Amino acid sequence: MGVLVLKLLLIYSVFNAVFIFSCSLFGFALLGIVMVLSFSLLRKKRKPTELSLSGNSAFQVSYATLLKATDGFSSTNLIDVGAFGSVYKGTLAEDGVTVAVKVFNMLHRGSSKSFIVECEVLRNIRHRNLVKILTACSSIDFHGNDFKALVYEFMDNGSLEEWLHPSTRLEEVIEAPKVLSIVQRLDIAIDVASALDYLHNHCEIRIVHCDLKPSNVLLDNELTGHVSDFGLARFPSKLTNNVSGNQSSSIGIRGSIGYAAPEYGMGSEVSTYGDVYSFGILLLEMFTMKRPTDNMFTDGWNLHKFVKTALPERVLEIVDSLLLEGITNIVDEAPNQSSVRAQKIEECLNLIFGIGIACSVESPTNRKEISDVPSELYSIKEGLLG
Repeated sequence: MGVLVLKLLLIYSVFNAVFIFSCSLFGFALLGIVMVLSFSLLRKKRKPTELSLSGNSAFQVSYATLLKATDGFSSTNLIDVGAFGSVYKGTLAEDGVTVAVKVFNMLHRGSSKSFIVECEVLRNIRHRNLVKILTACSSIDFHGNDFKALVYEFMDNGSLEEWLHPSTRLEEVIEAPKVLSIVQRLDIAIDVASALDYLHNHCEIRIVHCDLKPSNVLLDNELTGHVSDFGLARFPSKLTNNVSGNQSSSIGIRGSIGYAAPEYGMGSEVSTYGDVYSFGILLLEMFTMKRPTDNMFTDGWNLHKFVKTALPERVLEIVDSLLLEGITNIVDEAPNQSSVRAQKIEECLNLIFGIGIACSVESPTNRKEISDVPSELYSIKEGLLG
């Protein structure tokens, strides 16, 4: 009996040792597999990702390349600071091309989504009046933090904001103010309206910009306007029962104060009507030099009402004073036709403001169709030059 017990104990000990050894071996093997997979994922994450965004987006860019191009994202190369990140001027070492690099602040809530949205939008658009994307980088920096950036074609003349309100530049140099002529302002307005018409009516997927304002209109070396910053853009679904042909979609972010449509503040859905409102306010600002957030606009008084109450008799009282000086000089150059010329300019200004008013009425469905705006502005320009 004692011998049998000893044998059983011996068998149990051997089995237990084998079991423990097998479990240990399995554990080490599993740990090894996990380590290999983790290392592979880390390597994959560290590898910069280039997103093909357009037919011309054919080169790959890394974090190190962008770091070098902007001198370490130096403040001296800082162009603009927005809600989701900062824009830097940079020079690519390989070919010396000057670019604008938008670096997303990944600590800001919504930045990652904004990056994805902007990539998606820019993948689907191609128009002369929309900012041109070159490539994108989604990687990590040298500290192991997420890094996301978009690389754009650099615009030599900055933003419309800088031209309308020069004191807002980051490092203002004392110099004579740069003034846009009435024709230049009309051209830029036509460019912006054409861009919106394309986004709303001629894209494969209809796009609502949701944040149109002067700082998001960039000007190239010929002062051609390019709409930029699609971080808040939306792709509204098709609604066949929408008699206006506009489409809408729910959204939490409403754009910028003063430029966002009033219905957004009441919880309304985002639609192409909202972009039309923003354009109307932008147009009024371009010719009055009054921001919609000016301190004078309180207690229900706003830019729309300010302009509307002045038309048509007092139109010259609300026009940008610098623009008015330029108009006066034009009239003085042709004294024999001064009265006729002055009357024509005044009529053109009334027509321009009329479009801005029609685009920025409170009722969304009563706003002007953006598809009609480019041709109407062009006709005003032709009448002014004729």
